[in-house]
Amino acid sequence: MAHALISLLLERLASTTYEYIGGGVKHVLNVKEDVDKFTRTLRVIQAVLEDAEQRQVTDQAVKIWLDELKDISYQMVDVLDEWNTDILKQQVEKQEREQNALVPPNKKLTEIYEERKKYLFLSKELGIQQPQQPQRPQTASFVDISEIFGRENEKKVLITNLLSDSSAEGKGLLIIPIVGMGGMGKTTLTQLAYNDDHVKAHFEIRKWVCVSDPFDEIKIAKDISGDCATSSYQLDYVLQRMSESIQGKRFLLVLDDVWTENRQKWELLKVPLMQNGAKGSIILVTTRKIEVANMMRATPNMINLEGLSDEYCLAIFNHMAFPDGDVDESKAFEDISKKIVKKCKGLPLAAKTLGSLMQNKRTKREWKEVLNSKIWDLEKVEQEVFQPLFLSYYDLSPTIKCCLLYCAIFPKDYQFKRNDLIKLWMAQDYVISKGNKEKEITGDAVFDNLVARSFFQDFEKNRNTGTITSCKMHDIVHDFVQFLTKNECLIMDHTECATSESKLLGDKVRHLTLRYFLDGPLAILSNNCQKLRTLATFDSRITTIDSNLILQLKCLRTLNLSGNSIKELPEEIGELKHLRHIDLSFNCILEKLPDSICGLYNLSTLRLTWCSKLKKLPENIGNLINLKHLYVKGCDDLESLPKGIGRLTSLQTLDVCRCGGDKDEAFQIGDLRMLNLEGSLAICLVGDATDKREVEKAQLWDKKLFHLAVAFEWQTNSNSSNVEILNALRPHPDLESLGIWYHNGTTWPNWMQSLHNLRFLCVCEGTQCELWPLGKLECLERLTIYEMKGVRKVGVEFLGLEDQTSFRIRSPQISFPKLKQLNFHQMWNWEEWEGVEEWTKEDSKITIMPCLSKLEMEWCPLLKALPDFLFKTPLQTLCIPGSKRLLERYQEGNGGWAKISATNPNIHIIRYR
Repeated sequence: MAHALISLLLERLASTTYEYIGGGVKHVLNVKEDVDKFTRTLRVIQAVLEDAEQRQVTDQAVKIWLDELKDISYQMVDVLDEWNTDILKQQVEKQEREQNALVPPNKKLTEIYEERKKYLFLSKELGIQQPQQPQRPQTASFVDISEIFGRENEKKVLITNLLSDSSAEGKGLLIIPIVGMGGMGKTTLTQLAYNDDHVKAHFEIRKWVCVSDPFDEIKIAKDISGDCATSSYQLDYVLQRMSESIQGKRFLLVLDDVWTENRQKWELLKVPLMQNGAKGSIILVTTRKIEVANMMRATPNMINLEGLSDEYCLAIFNHMAFPDGDVDESKAFEDISKKIVKKCKGLPLAAKTLGSLMQNKRTKREWKEVLNSKIWDLEKVEQEVFQPLFLSYYDLSPTIKCCLLYCAIFPKDYQFKRNDLIKLWMAQDYVISKGNKEKEITGDAVFDNLVARSFFQDFEKNRNTGTITSCKMHDIVHDFVQFLTKNECLIMDHTECATSESKLLGDKVRHLTLRYFLDGPLAILSNNCQKLRTLATFDSRITTIDSNLILQLKCLRTLNLSGNSIKELPEEIGELKHLRHIDLSFNCILEKLPDSICGLYNLSTLRLTWCSKLKKLPENIGNLINLKHLYVKGCDDLESLPKGIGRLTSLQTLDVCRCGGDKDEAFQIGDLRMLNLEGSLAICLVGDATDKREVEKAQLWDKKLFHLAVAFEWQTNSNSSNVEILNALRPHPDLESLGIWYHNGTTWPNWMQSLHNLRFLCVCEGTQCELWPLGKLECLERLTIYEMKGVRKVGVEFLGLEDQTSFRIRSPQISFPKLKQLNFHQMWNWEEWEGVEEWTKEDSKITIMPCLSKLEMEWCPLLKALPDFLFKTPLQTLCIPGSKRLLERYQEGNGGWAKISATNPNIHIIRYR
C-alpha cells in the first residue's frame, strides 16, 4: 500500500508545477522548488519500499515505519487534492487564479527519510526484480472435475456417509463436519459430493448456505427456507418458516465455512432442523476450526482433511503452470517444480496459486527466485494459511496491490461488479493513467490481472462478449487482504458499535464498512472518522444522515449509501471537497439532492439508479466539472434532465438520456454533442425530442459508443416520422450492439448496412415494420426480434440475398455469415417464413447462416413451418414453446420431425419452458 501511495504522490507532484504554469498562476518559482525537494525525498524512499513491505510481516519496527510513511503520504495527497480543488473551483467560477499555498507536511517526511537508514533496506536498484504480470486468466466459478487431483478416497467416504441410513437407525440428525486449514479443499470436496448424482437422488431437498462470520442464525434460516425477501427479523418467525420448508422431508444442508463456537446460537438453529426434517437428513459443515466440530458434538463423524500428497500437488501445479500441457517444458523445470511444490505443504490452493504465478515465467532464474523467497519463513498458523498468497501478492505492481487490498472493504461472499469496482479504485486514485491512456482502461487491466492470479472467483460473464462482469473473492483471499489491512479497513455490524467503537479511536482507519444498520439515523461515529476515505453501508436501512457526521468526513473520497431508506441528504455534503464517488442507488424514497452537491468539483461518479421517487436533479449540476459517470436508470419520476448536463464535457457515461420537456430548462438530445460519451447510451425520446432537426444536433456519429439503445415513447407529438428520427441518430460505424424499441415506422434506418462491426441487434415492439435485409450484416452474432406486430411474412429479402430469379450468379453469396443465435419472441401475427428454392440445388452458391447453433421461436402461435434451409445449418438447439403450430409439426412421429432428425440427428428441441 505504501509503495502505491508514493507512486501516486510522485505522479501528482510531477503534474503540480505544470498545473500552476498551465493555469496561469502567478509566482510559481517557490512552488517548483518545494515540489522538486519533495520529489527527490520520495524517490529515495520509494527505492527501498519493496524490501520494506516484505519485511513488515516479520519486523514490527519496519511495520511502524511504514505506517508512519502511509500516514504522511495520505496527508500529502490531501494537501495536493485541496490545492487542485481550488483550481477547479476557480475554473468553474471563472475567478482570477492566484498562487495557493502548497505546504505538504515537511518535518515528519524528513524524519521518515532519515529513519530509513537504520533498517538497511535493500534498494530495488541492488537486485529486487520488477513485478511480472501473468496474462492468462484462470476461472473458478464452478467445480471443474478436470482440474481436481486427489481426494478420491475422501469423496468416496463422504458420499458413503451421506447415503447411509445411520440417522434412520435412531441416531437422529447426522452432522458431518469437514475440518481443515484454509485452502485445503474443504469446499471443493463438499461440492463434489453435493453434486453427485446418487446424492441428488437420495435427498428430497438440498440447500447450500455460505455461513462465514458472524454466524447469523436469522439469515441462515431465511436461506434454508428460501424466504430471504421477508422483512421480518424475528427469530421465532423465521425459524417457523424454515421448519415448514423442510417438514417431513429428507434434506441435505451444507453450512459452508462455519466459525462460531457459540453453542447457544448453534442449538437455536439445530433443534428445529432436527425436529422437522425426515429421518436420514444430514447437515454437512465445513470449518477451519476443530472447536466447531466439538461444539456441535459431531467429532465421531468428522472428516479431517489433510494435505494432498506431493504427487497430487505437483499435478495441480503443472496443470496451472503449463496450461497447454507441454510435457517437454514441464520436464525441463521438473526438479525446481518438485522443490517449490514441497513448500505448498499439501495445500491445494497453494499449488494452484503458485502454478498460476509461474505461467509466464520461463527462465530458471525466475523459478529459483520463487523457490528461494523468504516469504516462506513465516511461522504463525494464520500466516501459513496465507503463504501461497503472499508470493502472488508481492509479485504485483504497487498499483495492483492497492486495488487488491481495497477489496477488504467488502463483506465476505460479496458479489462486486467489475465496472463499479474499477470506479471505486479510481475514486481513491489507486488507478493511475499512463500518458493518454484512460484510467478506465488501466482499471480493466488491473481487474484482469487479479483474475489471472486467482484472487477472484465465481465469475458472471456478459452473454454477448464473454467479458467478466462480476465476481466474488475467495474467503481465503478475503481473510488475506483483511489481514494485510487490519489497521486501515474495518467492517462493523450495528450490534458491535457499542462495544467496538474504540477501534475507531486510532488514526489508522481509512475505510469503514457498516452492516445491518436498520431503521434509524447514521449518527453513531461521534468524533472517530476525520481521516476516513471510504464510508460504505451494506444490508442496511438507514433513514437519515446526521449533518454533524458529514462535517467530520473531510477526507472522504467514496460515500456508498445504496440500498437504504434515505429521503434527503444534508446540505453539508457540499463541504466534502475530496469526494469523488457517491452511490445513492436503490434509495427508493429519495426525492431530491441538495444544491450544495454541485460544489463537489472532484466528483467523478454519481449513481442514482432506481431512486424511483427522485423528481429532479439540481439545476447547477453543470458545475460538476469532473463528473464522468451519471447513472439514472429506474428514476421513473425524473421526467427530464437539467439543461446543465450539456456543460459536463468530462461526462463519458449517461446510462439513460431522457430527452424532452421545456427546451429552456430541460436537457435536449441535441445537447449530447457537447459530451464525450463512450461505452453505452440509452436514449428515451419524448415530445419535441422526436424532431429530427434536434436529433441531428446530437452528432452521435462522433461518439465512440459500443452499445446504443433507442426507445420511442408511445404517446408523442412528433414533427418527424420514426424513421426520419432514426436516420438522424446515425451512430458511430464501430457500434457493436444496437437496440430499438417501439419503432412504428414502415422502413428502417438508412445507416443500418454501414454498421460493419455490429455484433448484437435487438428490435422490440414495433407495430408496422416488416423485416429488412439483415443478412448482409457480416459481423452479426445474435439477432433478437421481439413482438413485431407488423410482421406476417418473412421473405428472402430478410436474408439479404438477391431476388430468387437471379440465384444462378457467378459469385457466391453468404447470408448471416457469423450469426450464432437467432431469437423470435411473441410474434403474434407471423404466419409464414419463406424458404429459398435454389437452396436444394447441388450447384447453388448460396450459404445461409453457416454458424447458427441456436434458434428460439417462442410464442409464435401462427407460424406454420420453418424454412428448409435452417435444417442445413449446424443447428444444435431449437426452442419452440408457445408456438402451437410448430409444436404440432415437429412432434416425434410427424413428417416435420423426420426432416429434422434426418439432417440434424443431435438437435435438442425445447418444447416447454
